[in-house]
Formats: sequence, structure tokens, C-alpha cells
Amino acid sequence: MWFLYALGAAACFGVRGILYQWTSQRPADRNLLFVGVYVSGALISLLLNLQAQQPWNGGVQFGVLMGLFSFAANASLYRGYEVGRASVVAFFSALTPVIVVLAAYLLWGESLGFMQAVGFGIVVLALVVVRYGQDLRGGQLRGWQWGTLAMLLYSFTDLSSKQSVLSGASMLPVLTAMFGSGTLLFLGMYALDRTRTRQRALSAKPTDPARLETSAAPEHGPGPNGSAAPSPVWSAPRTLLWGMTVGLTNIAGMVLMLNALQVGITGIVSAIIALNIVIVLLYARFYLQEKMSRREAFGILLALAGILVLRLAS
Repeated sequence: MWFLYALGAAACFGVRGILYQWTSQRPADRNLLFVGVYVSGALISLLLNLQAQQPWNGGVQFGVLMGLFSFAANASLYRGYEVGRASVVAFFSALTPVIVVLAAYLLWGESLGFMQAVGFGIVVLALVVVRYGQDLRGGQLRGWQWGTLAMLLYSFTDLSSKQSVLSGASMLPVLTAMFGSGTLLFLGMYALDRTRTRQRALSAKPTDPARLETSAAPEHGPGPNGSAAPSPVWSAPRTLLWGMTVGLTNIAGMVLMLNALQVGITGIVSAIIALNIVIVLLYARFYLQEKMSRREAFGILLALAGILVLRLAS
């Protein structure tokens, strides 16, 4: 059953990635979007626990760690995309399952059987093939530091999730703590960014018409036909509400992941969930009509082969 939970989590995170990609093409504030994503998770976890009445025991602190590591991983990933090459950052962040399986062996003595190791190797190879880009082949590794940092932080998120399960912590209180701490951190980033924007506006010369026009830009959604250029910035309520909608996929994925970690091997669960990138690739190919390279197609076939081997070995 844990295998199906892991696949379900990968599907939820894949849909989340599609929604993130769609939103990235819209004029929405990124930090406020994440505030909505985490607020949604916190509210749903809290409301569900009002019905389930799960106890707030000592393992809840791992939820705070999960929120901290998740926040820092997302911040590192976006910083890497800003200063480095996307393919390089994505390549290094794709190696998260390798760190997880090694750490799980050292921390909890989790080891893989022969067929499990073969399946895990195929899945990791598929991730590397899918995300291996021209920038790496050309030796242009700008941004690898941020990609490596994101890889470590995502690994810490997965390991903290497993530790919360091992400690006997109740799932819904852990998720409430995770999303609550993440909300506060992203809200702090949003407030800091707004403060910096105001300071830049105040330092602008009053006689500069370009600056005056920018500072006076309306904060409401684009027109019905979406053809206006440049598009007006999404309003704060609209961005927050859309972030809460995207957050539904996030909370669903986390619930499924924690259920998978209760029985499944940590490294394998992490590897299966990392295959959510395949869903995003299929979306880009069939909906966005982006051409898929032979390398990406081969990576998807490898991923399917790896899943089959892991299923047979579980």
C-alpha cells in the first residue's frame, strides 16, 4: 500500500509543479503565493484534526523542522534559478534521493535488497537523464552551489518527515506545525520584500516619469482576453486565494507521503516522489506543445522501468 501512497504523492506534487509553472507566467508575487500555499495546508490540517482529535505529542517539533527546511529549500531553488542556469540547478536538486537513502542507512539502518537497489538505481538514473542539460555537457555549472544546497535541504525535509513518523508523532499536528511555520517564514519574506519596494519607491526622483508610472501601476488582475501588455500585477487577495488553491495539491501530497513513509523504505519513497518531474514533462509536451528531446523520452521510459522493478521488489 505504501507504494501506491508514494505514487499518489508523486502525482499530487506533479500537479503542483504544473500549477507552479502556470503561475510563474503570470504577474503574481511569488512570496505571497507561497504564503497562500502554506496557509491552505495549515488550515486544512487544523480543521481535519478538529474532527480526528489527534494528540499534540512531543514529535510535533519535527513539523517545525519540516517547515523550516521546506522554506529554505524553495528559497535556495529559486535563488539558483535567478543567478544560475536552470538545468544545472535542476540537475543537482534531482539527486535528493541519493542523499536520503545514504542518510537513512546511517541513521536508521535502512538497507535495500538487491532488486530494490536495482530499481532505485534505475529511478535515480532516470532523474539524472531527464534533468541532464546542455549546460552540464558544456561544463557551464553556474548555480551548482544553490542546486546542491536545495538538494541537501530537500533531503532534510524528507528525513525530518520520516523521523516524525518514527517518533510516533500524529500526522495532522505535524502537518499543522509544518505549514504554520512555513507560513510565518514566507510571510516574513513577503513583508521584507514589500519594505524594500517602498524604500526604492521613496528613493526614486519625483521627476522621473518612468518610476512614477511604475509605482502607480494598478494592482488588479488582467483583462478577460489576457492580451494586455504589460499585464497588471495580480492583487494580493487574488494571489493569496490562488496560492491556497495550489496548496490543496501540496497538503494532499504531504499526507500521502507521510503515509508512505510509515511502512516504506525512506530512500525508495523519496525516489518515487521525485518522479513528479515526469508529470511536468508530459504536461509540457502535450499541453504546452513543447518538443521532447530523445534524452527526455528515454528518461521517462527509464522511470517507468524503475517503478516496475520497485513494484515487483516491494
